Amino acid sequence: MQVLIVGSGYSGTLVANRVAKKVKDAEITVINPRPDFVERVRLHQQIAGTYSAATPLAEVLREGIRARVGAVDKIGDGAVVLTNGERIDFDYAFLAVGSTVVPMPGTVPVGTWEGAQQARAALAALPAGGQVTVIGGGPTGIETAAEIAEARPDVRVRLVGSSVGGGLSDGAYRRVRSGLERLTVEIVDDEVAEIGSGAGQFDGVVRLRSGSDLASDLTLWAIVSGVPDLAARSGLAVDARGRAVVDEFLRSTSDERIFAVGDCAAVPGARFACYTALPQAIHAADNFARLRKGRKPKPHSLPYFSRGLSLGRKDAVAQFTHADDTVRRIYVAGRTAVALKKMVTHSAFSTARTGISSF
Repeated sequence: MQVLIVGSGYSGTLVANRVAKKVKDAEITVINPRPDFVERVRLHQQIAGTYSAATPLAEVLREGIRARVGAVDKIGDGAVVLTNGERIDFDYAFLAVGSTVVPMPGTVPVGTWEGAQQARAALAALPAGGQVTVIGGGPTGIETAAEIAEARPDVRVRLVGSSVGGGLSDGAYRRVRSGLERLTVEIVDDEVAEIGSGAGQFDGVVRLRSGSDLASDLTLWAIVSGVPDLAARSGLAVDARGRAVVDEFLRSTSDERIFAVGDCAAVPGARFACYTALPQAIHAADNFARLRKGRKPKPHSLPYFSRGLSLGRKDAVAQFTHADDTVRRIYVAGRTAVALKKMVTHSAFSTARTGISSF
């Protein structure tokens, strides 16, 4: 039984380890563009130099799982085709390529490993008094701005977004913004029109929709904008965002031999998040195990519980939500939220590495 997993982020790594644990006759191969498992939710720490977000796949995959470094050009008809033309057959496959970032020209993307490495080097080279601009008022932008401000108090940090902290309850919204202000992060509620060039290695100009120009030595793009086009390129059914359309069992509606999990799967009501990807990976792996035993797969459902935002290493906000992910008025902040955020992050890594559910 040949099983291929395309992608080895949180969901792909978890699927590989859980299938290896539950289906003993599965010969599992993981195909990933790099030899490391990257903790994407910690890339803001990678940039700031407060954490190393990459771990060799050999250290996180169970014994017997083959790791193949490569890029997949197409998937379908019982095989994947790599960009070098090589064909690898499968009986079942799991598509777990996550989401992607398309940065505005003149910016460095936060949400990719390569972008984080580039940003880390640029930040380290930035002298005291330099200006860092983070574009994106969502969780990625907030966590990146806060992490850099705490790690590099000698530089100025600005966060630009159409609504920084939007989508939270009123209380959590105010608490996030006050936490950023305590770290001396300048908040600019506006949209970016373009990035202009300035003089010097990092110097640039951030032009806002309102007409203002802001000087910036290092400009980071912290907006997730879509998913890789592998599913669409392969002829699988996709939604308007390019995510693979799946049935209630997380199988592609175009090919029942292919499961899709994480950000690249069009699961109704799901948002881009590690919190979403891990339960999907667990459920898809368990459904595959059920099928191998001649049992019926079970429909997937995920009640949401909360959203967490780190504000550096010493502060955080946890926003509680209803099951449909709409926000409640309740939130916690400070040390309690820091502890909750750490617990969830460590649990995510442990779950992916062991294949044993902590969710």
